[in-house]
Amino acid sequence: MSADDFALDALLAEARARSGGLDDFGPGDFRQGLRVLVDALKNEACLSPAGRGLLREKLLGQLVNRLVMEDHLRRHPEILEQPIDDPLVIVGLPRTGTTLLQRTLAVDPQFSKAQWWETRYPAPLPGETLEQPQKRIARARDEVAGMIEFLPQLLAIHPLDAEQPDEEFMLMEHSFLCAMDSYVNVPSYTAWLDAQDQTQVYRYLKRTLQFLQWQQARRGIEPGRRWLLKSPQHLHTLELLFEVFPKAQVVLTHREPARTIPSLASFIHTLWLLYSDKADAEAVGEQWNRRMARALRHAMAVRERMPPERFLDVHFEDTVAEPQAVVERIYQFAGLQLTPQTRSAMAQWLQANGREKRAVHHYSPGQFGLSEEILQRDYAEYRTRHIQA
Repeated sequence: MSADDFALDALLAEARARSGGLDDFGPGDFRQGLRVLVDALKNEACLSPAGRGLLREKLLGQLVNRLVMEDHLRRHPEILEQPIDDPLVIVGLPRTGTTLLQRTLAVDPQFSKAQWWETRYPAPLPGETLEQPQKRIARARDEVAGMIEFLPQLLAIHPLDAEQPDEEFMLMEHSFLCAMDSYVNVPSYTAWLDAQDQTQVYRYLKRTLQFLQWQQARRGIEPGRRWLLKSPQHLHTLELLFEVFPKAQVVLTHREPARTIPSLASFIHTLWLLYSDKADAEAVGEQWNRRMARALRHAMAVRERMPPERFLDVHFEDTVAEPQAVVERIYQFAGLQLTPQTRSAMAQWLQANGREKRAVHHYSPGQFGLSEEILQRDYAEYRTRHIQA
């Protein structure tokens, strides 16, 4: 595989061919983002041969998804008439209990949610019906199994499961205006991205959620009263979340950054190892500490301008120690009824999915060039407001 395999025109042409000749990639200036990204992948990412192939397939899959989704929207315009304007969104630093909260709440059928396979493969594959998505599920299972086989430490960091609810980050990636530096070191793309208006990311996310909801109905899944979303990515662009989803409510999760940032760096470094033989641990630490510190400052500033009833603060220690009490607070905040049946189902899920059932996540801040002094300095304002208050 050569550098030319990341040529934009070649990627677009192959995506069209794989989709059977479809040509409408949908709204948004995704080509510009894709152009900057592929240049960075060729020139900066230090991809391994396997990583090059994996990322090329990832980009092609996203392009094909766009084509297939737009074809369905053209033939079924009612998809875009479905209202999705009031999601309950879990937002916080990674490693603050966001996955635990999301999967606990997802037990309740009052919530619409997307499983990992749906965020990875939101559009049907060739030869697959909307009602029977077995090919997508099987492909997602194989992909997750391959990732775990190559890097078994992933499970100690994040309970990756193709058929569990997961964050909408991979749906947002379809705009090619999202944090690709989660996977590889692409500093020119990251710098370019920081200067872009990312409103179209959220508009495309809503479009994709409408498509998923429509598909779920075709499979006999009744829409929930509200969508349940979760992604740390929203910390960077919280105002856009509210612009596109005007009735959204946000559960903000908190934990001491000296505990979360090194753990996040370990997770990102593990992902970089999937795609590169030269994953620099200290580069991960510097980049992601800087980005998350800025994201928290931005989120705090956005919150200052918003009505207080749009936010609920939840601390990691409470989520771990008293998850049912935290759930009660969330339901009161969201104006939803927590039935005895749902409360019991959540208790059973928590019993079966405790953190102690996974391997211990081993890492040290020094691996990533991080120190207590750096972390205290960079998160001083956040700690004063949310940790020491």
